[in-house]
Amino acid sequence: MSEVFDGYERQYCELSANLSKKCTAAGTLDGERKKQKVSEIKTGIDEAESLIRKMDLEARALQPNVKVVLLAKLREYKSDLNNLKTEVKRLVSGNLNASARDELLESGMANTLTASADQRSRLMFSTERLNKTSDRIKDGRRTMLETEELGVSILQDLHSQRQSLLHAHNTLDGVDDNVGKSKKILTNMARRMSKNKWIIGSIIAVLVIAILLILYFKLT
Repeated sequence: MSEVFDGYERQYCELSANLSKKCTAAGTLDGERKKQKVSEIKTGIDEAESLIRKMDLEARALQPNVKVVLLAKLREYKSDLNNLKTEVKRLVSGNLNASARDELLESGMANTLTASADQRSRLMFSTERLNKTSDRIKDGRRTMLETEELGVSILQDLHSQRQSLLHAHNTLDGVDDNVGKSKKILTNMARRMSKNKWIIGSIIAVLVIAILLILYFKLT
Protein backbone atom coordinates (compact mmCIF):
# COMPACT_ATOMS: atom_id res chain seq x y z
CA MET A 1 0.00 0.00 0.00
CA SER A 2 1.83 3.08 1.35
CA GLU A 3 4.75 3.03 3.74
CA VAL A 4 3.83 6.52 4.95
CA PHE A 5 0.25 5.46 5.72
CA ASP A 6 1.46 2.28 7.45
CA GLY A 7 3.76 4.37 9.66
CA TYR A 8 0.92 6.68 10.71
CA GLU A 9 -1.31 3.65 11.27
CA ARG A 10 1.17 1.99 13.64
CA GLN A 11 1.55 5.22 15.60
CA TYR A 12 -2.22 5.60 15.89
CA CYS A 13 -2.81 2.02 17.08
CA GLU A 14 -0.12 2.36 19.75
CA LEU A 15 -1.46 5.75 20.83
CA SER A 16 -5.07 4.49 20.95
CA ALA A 17 -4.13 1.55 23.15
CA ASN A 18 -2.16 3.85 25.46
CA LEU A 19 -5.08 6.31 25.73
CA SER A 20 -7.47 3.51 26.65
CA LYS A 21 -5.16 2.48 29.48
CA LYS A 22 -4.94 6.08 30.68
CA CYS A 23 -8.74 6.40 30.64
CA THR A 24 -9.01 3.31 32.81
CA ALA A 25 -6.38 4.68 35.20
CA ALA A 26 -7.99 8.14 35.32
CA GLY A 27 -11.30 6.63 36.40
CA THR A 28 -9.70 5.48 39.63
CA LEU A 29 -8.13 8.87 40.46
CA ASP A 30 -9.46 11.99 42.17
CA GLY A 31 -8.56 15.65 42.35
CA GLU A 32 -5.45 17.04 40.73
CA ARG A 33 -4.07 13.69 39.72
CA LYS A 34 -7.23 12.99 37.77
CA LYS A 35 -7.10 16.42 36.10
CA GLN A 36 -3.48 15.84 35.12
CA LYS A 37 -4.30 12.42 33.68
CA VAL A 38 -7.28 13.84 31.75
CA SER A 39 -5.03 16.59 30.38
CA GLU A 40 -2.59 13.95 29.16
CA ILE A 41 -5.46 12.06 27.54
CA LYS A 42 -6.70 15.19 25.75
CA THR A 43 -3.22 15.87 24.44
CA GLY A 44 -3.06 12.29 23.19
CA ILE A 45 -6.46 12.64 21.52
CA ASP A 46 -5.25 15.77 19.71
CA GLU A 47 -2.24 13.82 18.51
CA ALA A 48 -4.50 10.95 17.42
CA GLU A 49 -6.69 13.37 15.45
CA SER A 50 -3.57 14.76 13.78
CA LEU A 51 -2.50 11.24 12.78
CA ILE A 52 -5.95 10.51 11.35
CA ARG A 53 -5.83 13.71 9.30
CA LYS A 54 -2.39 12.74 7.98
CA MET A 55 -3.63 9.25 7.11
CA ASP A 56 -6.65 10.75 5.36
CA LEU A 57 -4.48 13.07 3.25
CA GLU A 58 -2.08 10.25 2.40
CA ALA A 59 -4.92 7.86 1.47
CA ARG A 60 -6.61 10.39 -0.82
CA ALA A 61 -3.36 10.94 -2.72
CA LEU A 62 -3.08 7.26 -3.69
CA GLN A 63 -4.62 5.30 -6.55
CA PRO A 64 -8.41 4.77 -6.39
CA ASN A 65 -8.29 1.02 -5.68
CA VAL A 66 -5.87 1.53 -2.77
CA LYS A 67 -7.65 4.66 -1.55
CA VAL A 68 -10.93 2.78 -1.06
CA VAL A 69 -9.24 0.22 1.17
CA LEU A 70 -7.46 2.81 3.30
CA LEU A 71 -10.50 5.06 3.73
CA ALA A 72 -12.43 2.06 5.05
CA LYS A 73 -9.73 1.67 7.71
CA LEU A 74 -9.95 5.35 8.57
CA ARG A 75 -13.68 5.11 9.26
CA GLU A 76 -12.95 2.45 11.87
CA TYR A 77 -10.20 4.54 13.44
CA LYS A 78 -12.42 7.62 13.60
CA SER A 79 -15.12 5.60 15.35
CA ASP A 80 -12.54 4.33 17.84
CA LEU A 81 -11.37 7.90 18.49
CA ASN A 82 -14.95 9.06 19.07
CA ASN A 83 -15.31 6.39 21.75
CA LEU A 84 -12.19 7.72 23.47
CA LYS A 85 -13.60 11.26 23.35
CA THR A 86 -16.82 10.01 24.94
CA GLU A 87 -14.84 8.43 27.76
CA VAL A 88 -12.98 11.70 28.34
CA LYS A 89 -16.24 13.66 28.48
CA ARG A 90 -17.50 11.31 31.14
CA LEU A 91 -14.30 11.68 33.10
CA VAL A 92 -14.39 15.48 33.11
CA SER A 93 -18.10 15.79 33.86
CA GLY A 94 -18.46 17.87 37.02
CA ASN A 95 -22.00 16.76 37.77
CA LEU A 96 -21.11 13.23 38.72
CA ASN A 97 -21.03 12.45 42.42
CA ALA A 98 -18.95 9.75 44.03
CA SER A 99 -21.56 7.05 43.64
CA ALA A 100 -22.14 8.01 40.02
CA ARG A 101 -18.40 7.81 39.39
CA ASP A 102 -18.25 4.42 41.04
CA GLU A 103 -21.15 3.24 38.95
CA LEU A 104 -19.48 4.66 35.86
CA LEU A 105 -16.27 2.84 36.67
CA GLU A 106 -18.06 -0.39 37.41
CA SER A 107 -20.52 -0.35 34.52
CA GLY A 108 -20.49 2.40 31.93
CA MET A 109 -16.74 2.86 31.55
CA ALA A 110 -16.11 -0.85 31.78
CA ASN A 111 -18.66 -1.43 29.04
CA THR A 112 -17.18 1.37 26.95
CA LEU A 113 -13.65 0.09 27.37
CA THR A 114 -14.83 -3.41 26.59
CA ALA A 115 -16.56 -2.08 23.50
CA SER A 116 -13.37 -0.24 22.55
CA ALA A 117 -11.34 -3.40 23.02
CA ASP A 118 -13.83 -5.32 20.91
CA GLN A 119 -13.77 -2.60 18.32
CA ARG A 120 -9.98 -2.65 18.22
CA SER A 121 -10.16 -6.39 17.71
CA ARG A 122 -12.56 -5.81 14.84
CA LEU A 123 -10.22 -3.13 13.54
CA MET A 124 -7.31 -5.54 13.57
CA PHE A 125 -9.43 -8.17 11.82
CA SER A 126 -10.66 -5.62 9.28
CA THR A 127 -7.12 -4.40 8.74
CA GLU A 128 -5.91 -7.93 8.11
CA ARG A 129 -8.77 -8.57 5.72
CA LEU A 130 -8.16 -5.29 3.90
CA ASN A 131 -4.45 -6.09 3.67
CA LYS A 132 -5.29 -9.44 2.10
CA THR A 133 -7.62 -7.70 -0.34
CA SER A 134 -4.87 -5.23 -1.15
CA ASP A 135 -2.43 -8.10 -1.72
CA ARG A 136 -4.90 -9.73 -4.11
CA ILE A 137 -5.24 -6.42 -5.95
CA LYS A 138 -1.46 -6.16 -6.17
CA ASP A 139 -1.22 -9.74 -7.48
CA GLY A 140 -3.91 -9.02 -10.06
CA ARG A 141 -2.14 -5.86 -11.12
CA ARG A 142 1.18 -7.71 -11.33
CA THR A 143 -0.44 -10.40 -13.49
CA MET A 144 -1.96 -7.72 -15.70
CA LEU A 145 1.43 -6.03 -16.13
CA GLU A 146 3.08 -9.35 -16.95
CA THR A 147 0.36 -10.08 -19.50
CA GLU A 148 0.81 -6.63 -20.98
CA GLU A 149 4.58 -7.14 -21.22
CA LEU A 150 4.01 -10.51 -22.91
CA GLY A 151 1.61 -8.89 -25.37
CA VAL A 152 4.14 -6.15 -26.15
CA SER A 153 6.84 -8.77 -26.67
CA ILE A 154 4.59 -10.73 -29.06
CA LEU A 155 3.76 -7.57 -30.99
CA GLN A 156 7.46 -6.74 -31.26
CA ASP A 157 8.18 -10.25 -32.57
CA LEU A 158 5.37 -9.94 -35.11
CA HIS A 159 6.68 -6.56 -36.20
CA SER A 160 10.17 -8.00 -36.59
CA GLN A 161 8.81 -10.90 -38.66
CA ARG A 162 6.82 -8.47 -40.80
CA GLN A 163 9.96 -6.44 -41.44
CA SER A 164 11.81 -9.63 -42.42
CA LEU A 165 9.03 -10.59 -44.83
CA LEU A 166 9.01 -7.11 -46.34
CA HIS A 167 12.78 -7.26 -46.75
CA ALA A 168 12.53 -10.68 -48.41
CA HIS A 169 9.77 -9.37 -50.69
CA ASN A 170 11.92 -6.39 -51.68
CA THR A 171 14.84 -8.74 -52.32
CA LEU A 172 12.67 -10.91 -54.58
CA ASP A 173 11.50 -7.81 -56.44
CA GLY A 174 15.15 -6.88 -56.96
CA VAL A 175 15.93 -10.38 -58.23
CA ASP A 176 12.96 -10.20 -60.62
CA ASP A 177 14.23 -6.87 -61.94
CA ASN A 178 17.73 -8.29 -62.43
CA VAL A 179 16.33 -11.36 -64.20
CA GLY A 180 14.29 -9.11 -66.48
CA LYS A 181 17.33 -7.01 -67.30
CA SER A 182 19.44 -10.12 -67.95
CA LYS A 183 16.74 -11.49 -70.23
CA LYS A 184 16.71 -8.27 -72.24
CA ILE A 185 20.52 -8.33 -72.54
CA LEU A 186 20.50 -11.96 -73.71
CA THR A 187 17.76 -11.19 -76.23
CA ASN A 188 19.77 -8.28 -77.62
CA MET A 189 22.88 -10.46 -77.79
CA ALA A 190 20.95 -13.17 -79.63
CA ARG A 191 19.68 -10.61 -82.11
CA ARG A 192 23.17 -9.27 -82.68
CA MET A 193 24.57 -12.78 -83.15
CA SER A 194 21.84 -13.57 -85.66
CA LYS A 195 22.57 -10.35 -87.51
CA ASN A 196 26.29 -11.09 -87.49
CA LYS A 197 25.57 -14.56 -88.92
CA TRP A 198 23.77 -13.06 -91.88
CA ILE A 199 26.56 -10.58 -92.46
CA ILE A 200 29.26 -13.27 -92.32
CA GLY A 201 27.18 -15.55 -94.56
CA SER A 202 26.76 -12.77 -97.07
CA ILE A 203 30.50 -12.06 -97.09
CA ILE A 204 31.30 -15.75 -97.58
CA ALA A 205 28.79 -15.98 -100.43
CA VAL A 206 30.33 -12.94 -102.14
CA LEU A 207 33.81 -14.40 -101.76
CA VAL A 208 32.70 -17.76 -103.19
CA ILE A 209 31.08 -16.06 -106.16
CA ALA A 210 34.19 -13.95 -106.71
CA ILE A 211 36.43 -17.03 -106.63
CA LEU A 212 34.18 -18.86 -109.06
CA LEU A 213 34.22 -15.92 -111.44
CA ILE A 214 38.01 -15.70 -111.28
CA LEU A 215 38.34 -19.41 -112.00
CA TYR A 216 35.88 -19.17 -114.85
CA PHE A 217 37.72 -16.36 -116.57
CA LYS A 218 41.09 -18.08 -116.16
CA LEU A 219 39.87 -21.33 -117.57
CA THR A 220 38.25 -19.70 -120.52
